[in-house]
Amino acid sequence: MDEINLFFEIAIDCQNLFFIFTISPMKQKKRTTIYDIAKKLNITASSVSRALNNSGHVNETTKKLILKTAAELNYKRNTLASNLRKGQTKTIGVVVPRINQNFFSNVIAGIEDTTYQKGYNLIICQSNESYTKEIKCINTLINQHVDCIVISVSVESYDYKHLQNVIEQGIQLIQFDRVVDELETLKVINDNEQASFEAVCHLIEQGYKKIALLEGPQNLNIFTQRKTGYLNALKKYNLPVRNEFIIENAWTKELGAEATRKLLSLPEPPDAIFASTSDFSALGVLEVASALSIKVPSELGICGYSNEAFTEITSPSITTIDQFSMYMGKTIANLYFQEKENNDTIVIPKIISIKPKLIVRSSTLKSLKS
Repeated sequence: MDEINLFFEIAIDCQNLFFIFTISPMKQKKRTTIYDIAKKLNITASSVSRALNNSGHVNETTKKLILKTAAELNYKRNTLASNLRKGQTKTIGVVVPRINQNFFSNVIAGIEDTTYQKGYNLIICQSNESYTKEIKCINTLINQHVDCIVISVSVESYDYKHLQNVIEQGIQLIQFDRVVDELETLKVINDNEQASFEAVCHLIEQGYKKIALLEGPQNLNIFTQRKTGYLNALKKYNLPVRNEFIIENAWTKELGAEATRKLLSLPEPPDAIFASTSDFSALGVLEVASALSIKVPSELGICGYSNEAFTEITSPSITTIDQFSMYMGKTIANLYFQEKENNDTIVIPKIISIKPKLIVRSSTLKSLKS
C-alpha cells in the first residue's frame, strides 16, 4: 500500500484526571527509495546507489542531478541496511529493570555519552522486573541485529537461556550490577559486600546496636553480597544476628514501609535499619518513622543504597551508598569498544569492579544528635 491511515488516541493520567487527545486520520507518504529516484530520472537503481555513495563510476553531471532529485523527493539513507551489509548496525541494546530509577538512568546516560561520540545509537528496553518481559526485550534486540546487548537482570529472572542465546547469536553480551555468575561474559559490577560492610560499621560506630536489614530477593547475587557485608560487620563488633531483624524482599518503598511497621512492632524493635535494597526502601522506612513520630536519627538510624537524588532533600537527609552509576555506564561502553578493537572472535570473560562510596548524611548521625 502506498498510503497508510493512522489513528492515535492517547490517554494521560495526571493525578487521576484523564485527558484524551485524538489525532485525526492522516495520510503517510511512502518512504522514498533509490528505485523512486531511478524511475523519475529513467536510469538504473545501481547508478543512483553509486551516486549517493559518492562512487567515482558516475559522471559529475549525472551525480549532481541524482543528488538534486534525492533532495526534492526527501530521500533518507537507510543506515541500518547499509550497516548490515557491513556486518554491523552501530547499535547497542540496553535492558534495565526500571528506567525511572536514578541509578539505571545514570548508567544509560553514561553509556550514551560514550557511544554517541563513536557514532553509535542505543535501543533502551525496560523489563519492569518481569522475567517474561525481559525475554521479550532480548528477543526484540536480537531481531534488530544490535551489535551488543547490555543488561541488568530483573528480580524475577531464574533461567538464563535467553542470555545464552545472545552469546550463541554472536552478539556481545555485557552484564552490569545484577549479573549472572554462571554466564562467562564481560561484567561491570560494584563491590557490594564491602559497601554494605562499611555502611553497617558506620551505624555501629554511631552507637546503634540493634540493626535490622531490609534485603532483596536472594536469587540475585548483589543482594546476597550485601547481606554478607551486613553479617560480617555484626561479627566484627560481636553483635548477635537476630533473624527477626532480617526482612527479605523489601526492595520497594511500599515493601520497605511494610517491613518497617513489622520491625517497629516487635517487643524489642531495632534502633537502626539498613535498607540494602534501595533508597526507595529507605524512603519507606523514613515515612513510617515520621508517621509514628519516631525521631531520626536519635531514635532510629536509616541507611539506604544507590544515592538517589531525593536522598539529599528529605528531612532528615538519608545516608546512602553512591555506586558511581554514570562512571559505570561509561566503563561499560568503553569496555565494549576496547573488546571490539581487539578483533578477537573469542571473548575472554572479564570483570570490572567499581568501589562504591558511603555518603554519610543526617539520618545516621546519632552521635551529633545526643
